[in-house]
Amino acid sequence: MSKYKFEDRGNGRFALSGEMTFQTAGLILDESESLFDEHTRIEVDLFDVTDTDSAGLALLLEWITWANHTVREIRFIGTPEKIDAIATTTEVADLLKRGERWAGFIEAPTE
Repeated sequence: MSKYKFEDRGNGRFALSGEMTFQTAGLILDESESLFDEHTRIEVDLFDVTDTDSAGLALLLEWITWANHTVREIRFIGTPEKIDAIATTTEVADLLKRGERWAGFIEAPTE
């Protein structure tokens, strides 16, 4: 049984649930590479992440670095409190917003 689920919700929106830990971060990164590649604006919903550690923070920072180097925008919603706490303690909290460049991020899909 998988310890995480990485879901493509379309239009550059993704959702991660379950564990974002040392055991899963590399797998999540590998899975995200091809999915993210076709988008210039990416939003990752982290509301349903149930467990995380410093590897989870490293994953988010890796995504931000990738976005900056490939001229893309990435933002996270529902970032777990534990990630925020680790980021604050390690003085990298400001880096979690560095992937957000443009105003009006992702438009809601029209019906």
